[in-house]
Amino acid sequence: MPLTLTLTEGVLPSGSEKKAVEEITASLLNTHGLTGNAVMTPNVTANVHIVPKGSSFTGGEEFSGAWAEWKVPSFALADREVIKRHFAEVTDIIHNLSGGKQPKDHIYVNVIHAVDGAWNLDGTAMTNEEIVEAISKA
Repeated sequence: MPLTLTLTEGVLPSGSEKKAVEEITASLLNTHGLTGNAVMTPNVTANVHIVPKGSSFTGGEEFSGAWAEWKVPSFALADREVIKRHFAEVTDIIHNLSGGKQPKDHIYVNVIHAVDGAWNLDGTAMTNEEIVEAISKA
């Protein structure tokens, strides 16, 4: 379940990106009741991208933003209450790590769902059913 965390340079203090990834990952696992799950935990991965100032825009105007985008199987982040809770937690994580400087309305969270059967764990393309079965055995 890869997370892409994209930040305009200076949104977070340098070096705090790791803490952001740790907390966002913990939130995803917790909101799904999977904290410590031996299958899911190592399959929640992340990439951090720092965009130079002057390269982020809203409405065509330069600004500083933060984007957290998940790519997950279609059963993950599918429940409305889970989505609301996780997105609020991610927003708070970024806002708090910024020292309260990053406005919450410039923090964006979204999810992209994979087609069933188009998810790879341990070198095997798995269906949603197969992933859920693997998770439940862990």
